[in-house]
Amino acid sequence: MPDQSPFDHVQAWYAIFERVIEDYHVKDDVDQPINNPFSENTLEGLLYKKCWIDTVQWHLEDIVRDPEIKPESGMEVKRRIDKSNQERTDLVERLDDVFIDMLNLPESPAKGAVLNTESMAWAIDRLSILALKVYHMSVEVARGNAEKMDFLKAKQALLQTQRADLTKAISQLMEEVMMGKRYYKVYRQVKMYNDPSLNPVLYNKNKL
Repeated sequence: MPDQSPFDHVQAWYAIFERVIEDYHVKDDVDQPINNPFSENTLEGLLYKKCWIDTVQWHLEDIVRDPEIKPESGMEVKRRIDKSNQERTDLVERLDDVFIDMLNLPESPAKGAVLNTESMAWAIDRLSILALKVYHMSVEVARGNAEKMDFLKAKQALLQTQRADLTKAISQLMEEVMMGKRYYKVYRQVKMYNDPSLNPVLYNKNKL
């Protein structure tokens, strides 16, 4: 692991998420191709791609909630969201593999080590989504809706507090994992609705 503190690492990763969101909003188009500035299989490249998926999906979620969207178009967008969710989960699992190597996560925890509720990659997943919330709340504040300004600024402050707390918590997780004080387990995905052999609607169709 490079000679940086865990906090510095997390700050650098958050900066990648901010860059992704700025890059996306140059065109603000859910159909634009990704232009990843990092090598594809590096940690930075995977983080960039992860946040790009999140950013596109954020806007797909906005589109599908248009009350005037045609049912056919809405279903098409919903299927894109389902596909995006699968890609997101796959990428988080790839990131977990990277973090296992990066942190030298042992197969068996040290005596007295505390079990964490989530893996490093899923914690980073939450940080990526939080970066989107921070960005879009700042957009709403900048729109200057006077009637809602107090509400919006309170939400903005809350998100900034959440960002600081989550950054600190992820940094502490990294540090304590490396010290053997904390560990986590990586549970590979069990998405039953995407599996034709486990989704009853799909496997019952195959019997007809």
